[in-house]
Amino acid sequence: MTTCQFEATLEAGGPNFMPTQIVVVPPLVLEALGGPSTRRVTGTLNGHAVRLGLLPLTGGGRYLMVNKDLCQAAGVQMGQRVTLTLAPDPEPDRVDLPSELAEAFEAWPEAETAFSQLSGSMRRAVAQHVRTAKQAETRARRAVELTERLARGAHPFRKQ
Repeated sequence: MTTCQFEATLEAGGPNFMPTQIVVVPPLVLEALGGPSTRRVTGTLNGHAVRLGLLPLTGGGRYLMVNKDLCQAAGVQMGQRVTLTLAPDPEPDRVDLPSELAEAFEAWPEAETAFSQLSGSMRRAVAQHVRTAKQAETRARRAVELTERLARGAHPFRKQ
């Protein structure tokens, strides 16, 4: 597996609806990681573990979105240089389930079946929606709501 290390500046960017901090991946690094066919990477940002998607830039190239929690953990702000070590993700479709969601799937196996048929990005969104709730009660409620929708064959985020 190819591993690449490089430095880059943390800059403003991201989609219009979600401005955030990004790191543009240099073309030579992108090529070394496998080119445009590589969609997800693992590695470190200033020594902190990352598992991120390579998102397309307008006009070509790829970038990584860096959320505020990672920026705080790495002690970096917009405009500062960061050191990244990246490699292609050996399990690009793996989704780490929060315990609340895993428990809900045990109760509703049909929901787990529906979940497994979602795209990788949608499965990650469902898991993240549960994981990012600060209170245990909210994580449990979100897990139950999403699981019930999936068990009915409905979209996980659309109330029907």
